Amino acid sequence: MNDNNIPVSDIGELLDEVTDKVPKLISGLLSTLYSAEAGKNMGQAVGNLYKELVEQGIPKEDALAMAKDYMLSLKDIAKGNMPN
Repeated sequence: MNDNNIPVSDIGELLDEVTDKVPKLISGLLSTLYSAEAGKNMGQAVGNLYKELVEQGIPKEDALAMAKDYMLSLKDIAKGNMPN
C-alpha cells in the first residue's frame, strides 16, 4: 500500500470523531460568547471606554458614538465577522 493512501476505514473513523466533536465545540463556543458573563463583560468594557473618554475631555455625544462603534466591533468579532 502506498503511504499516501488512507484506508477507507480510517477515514470513516475520522469522520465519526469529527461528527461527534464539532457540534460540541460549536455549542461550547456559542455558550461562551452569548453567556450572561460575556454580556456583563462586554457591558463593562463599553461602559469603561465611555467613562474614560468623557474623563479625558471627549464630548459626551462623541464618546457615546465611539463607545457604540466599539460595542458593534466587539459584536462583529464575536460573530466571526471582522469589521471593515
